Amino acid sequence: MYINFLTSSSFVEFPSSSRDLFLCVNILIIIGGGREIKMGGRINGFDWVKGKIVGSGSFGSVHLAMNRSTGGLFVAKTAHSDAGHEALQNEVNILNTLKNSSSSSSQSPSPYIIQCLGTEYDHQDNNNKLHVFMEYMAGGSLADALHKFGGSFDEHVVRLYTRQILLGLYHLHQQGIVHCDLKCKNVLLSSSGTVKLADFGCAKRIGKDSHTNKSPSSGGTPLWMAPEVLLLRNGKEERVVDFAAADIWSLGCTVIEMATGRPPWVHDDLVSISNPMSAMFKIACGDGIPQFPSHFSQEGFDFLRRCLVRDPNKRSTAKDLLNHPFLVANTLTYHKPYCNASPAAVLDVHQFEDDYDDDGEEKLPSPAGRNKFSFGNEFVSPQVKTIWQQEDSASGNHWITIRSW
Repeated sequence: MYINFLTSSSFVEFPSSSRDLFLCVNILIIIGGGREIKMGGRINGFDWVKGKIVGSGSFGSVHLAMNRSTGGLFVAKTAHSDAGHEALQNEVNILNTLKNSSSSSSQSPSPYIIQCLGTEYDHQDNNNKLHVFMEYMAGGSLADALHKFGGSFDEHVVRLYTRQILLGLYHLHQQGIVHCDLKCKNVLLSSSGTVKLADFGCAKRIGKDSHTNKSPSSGGTPLWMAPEVLLLRNGKEERVVDFAAADIWSLGCTVIEMATGRPPWVHDDLVSISNPMSAMFKIACGDGIPQFPSHFSQEGFDFLRRCLVRDPNKRSTAKDLLNHPFLVANTLTYHKPYCNASPAAVLDVHQFEDDYDDDGEEKLPSPAGRNKFSFGNEFVSPQVKTIWQQEDSASGNHWITIRSW
């Protein structure tokens, strides 16, 4: 049996034996300009064309790309530094772990987590440059959408996006994985209104017990990080941290970001602090929490209260929050695209626009227990005297999205 490989200049047939296959791969690297393409753990070559740049950062770049054989669109992420390569390789490992877990358990992949389509090592000039192929999300990041569409989302839209983000987090935590850098820049939007968790450069596989005393090696973004993670990261205390609970804190910060268009801890009435370390210290060692959006409903206030608890042992879990009235009201609307893309749209590529599939969603906790949530009349709005608009994140600057619509 032979495996067919079509290069730009020749057609190669691979023998199925491992020894001969290894020899042919080495030959292919020579005749193919030094490119060794790996897709889904198998050698499955294809010609692809690099298009315009859609994202860039201090560690790498993201290009729109097209499969010459099928016309399918995807993005190619390329690292340009050792730190960027490490983060990108970590992202591939995490996404492959999720993929393998779904395959072994006969479960469908989560529709709320970005899919890795494959990797390619470019051996030209002996630099072993890593390209990672990801599904293309035409809407860019939620941070892009906030910038382009008025600076904040209506609460109804915040509920829609928050539920999908939480479904993605729930799936991650069920697989013993924590994201460690959740924010609007790392949540991507499709043209149909589906959002997906992305940028897993800081993510860690913790196991079913999400407690550890090790900080994420690539860091995170301090304004979105839980206080206990900042303490651990800066060596202020020796403690075991529940990183799944830390993801929930970051979720609360992301909800505030969606509702206000600004990072958490940043308000017009606060004094600007130019020293990031001072801001980190106050977040980690103070007793306040980010200010809530003043226009939010009581359900929204209560949801944030349960996310932004400084004691991680008292924070709600993803499983608990999926039953919260903030997310379950008018549940049917959360599972249908609220914006139908035109079938004639240039970027409407079916294989990269995964609409919600009732059969594909994993079993979730029953909403029967949601009556345990009650709302108080008090509005948690502590006076926080810090502001910091700079981000200090090794992964946060990986991919500054510049997508156009």
